[in-house]
Parts: sequence; structure tokens; C-alpha cells
Amino acid sequence: MKPSGPTVLPGKGVATLDLADEHYPAWLRTIPDPPPVLYCDGSMEPGDRQAVAIVGSRQATPYGLRVTDALARELSALGFTIVSGFARGIDAAAHRASLAAGGRTIAVLGCGLDVDYPPGHARLREEIAGSGAVLTEFEPGTPPRAPNFPRRNRIISGLALGAVVVEAAEDSGSLITARLALEQGREVFAVPGPIEVPTSRGPHGLLKQGAKLVETVDDIVEELLPQLDRPLQTLKTEPIAALTEHVALSPSERTVLDVMSRDPLHLDDLTERSRLTTPA
Repeated sequence: MKPSGPTVLPGKGVATLDLADEHYPAWLRTIPDPPPVLYCDGSMEPGDRQAVAIVGSRQATPYGLRVTDALARELSALGFTIVSGFARGIDAAAHRASLAAGGRTIAVLGCGLDVDYPPGHARLREEIAGSGAVLTEFEPGTPPRAPNFPRRNRIISGLALGAVVVEAAEDSGSLITARLALEQGREVFAVPGPIEVPTSRGPHGLLKQGAKLVETVDDIVEELLPQLDRPLQTLKTEPIAALTEHVALSPSERTVLDVMSRDPLHLDDLTERSRLTTPA
């Protein structure tokens, strides 16, 4: 595939970072085969050490996109940087949710910085570079060849404290990221899905092998807490409430949502608080 031409990116410009550069990600230096050079559009910040990778299928389901959006938003609200691979589907959803929450996100490419890939993501790429970073180890002009993507996956996992796999088929590159994360000493998390959906098989396989089950963002945070080098931001209720603002809810559904809390609530108590009746 030939590159479609340079992508003009605004802001801080492109920097070349070698292993000796003070801006080279320190956490990435610890992996067995760190890239000797990184091309960076945007900026790397010290706080990016506190990062979580979210990866998954390009053929994401509505369920997978919802889960990704919620996890990325809440992790961003807590101060985590979100790392992903800039592909369609789960990756792009993770980047967009982090940006929407006002967080930092890092996109790791499988091609040169000047190559417009995947097509249609130029605006998203500009937004990421404007408030985070777009990284690649590949020289300008390098097209998105298939072997590049498994190789770039070690950077995705290497930049993060842990990798979350949301949806992935059994042959998905996201499972390569999970394997590399384990080899690098990172945590591996997996989100379960419907058993009849092919993209649930990858996460379910990881869970059978010992990956950490993710049902809420707390499952990720509690596992990573001992590794954090700075306190988490307070997770306010506003970002969580904002997740439902674009969802069309009936008056009854809105009433139930308003009375729910983070603590377990029995159906009888929920019925009493909402003053709604349950079907016989």
C-alpha cells in the first residue's frame, strides 16, 4: 500500500527521540527491545508514566465501543494516559473517549508519521497530537505493511502499566499486545463479552490463562494502584453522569438511574426509592 501523502499536523511539531533523550519514555526503556529512535508529533509528559493501554478489534460491536468509551473516559478522569494503536474500532474509540474527557492519549503507529493511515483519521490524529502524542519507530514515508503492526504492539504495551483487551478474535493482533505485555512484566486485563460473538473469544481465552477480569474501572485501578508514582485524581460524578447524557432514556429509566449508587442495591430497595412498580 502506498502512502497517500503527508499529513499536516499542527502544534509542537515532530521530534526525533533517541534512547539518550530526556524526553524518551523512561518506562519504554525497560522493555527487552526498546526502539532506538521514536518519531513524536506532540509531546511526552512525565505523567505519561501512569498509562493504560486499551486495544481491541477493528470490527468492534456496539457493546465493545460502549465499554471502551466508559473505561477510557473514567481512566482519563482519574489521570491515566490512554495508549492505543490508532486503528479503527476499539483503538479509535479509546483515543476519542480520552480526548472527550480532557485526558492525554498516545497513538502508536505502524507506519511513518507522514503517512495518512488509516484513511479518514487525519482529524483525530491532529487532536491527539495537539494534547498528547502520536508516536512511531518507523521513518517518514514507511507504508503500513502488515509486519509493522505486531512490531509496534510492543511499544503500545511497553508504554503502559497494563493492557486492557476489550474485543478480539482468536487471531487478533490485540492478543499479541497482551502476550508482549506479559513478557514485559505488565498487567493484562480482559473484558468479557457475549459467548456467541467471535470477538469475545480472545478476551475469554485470556481470562482462562489468568488475565484480570474487568467489569468496572475499579478492577483496573485496584490492580495498578501499588505501581503508581503519584496520587490519582478524584473521580467526580460529573464524568460518569456525562456518559449518559447522549443516551435516550425513558422517564422511568432516568428515575432508576438517578437513585442508583456505586454500592450494591437490592431490587426491593431500588423499587422503594424510585417509587416504581415491578412487573408481576
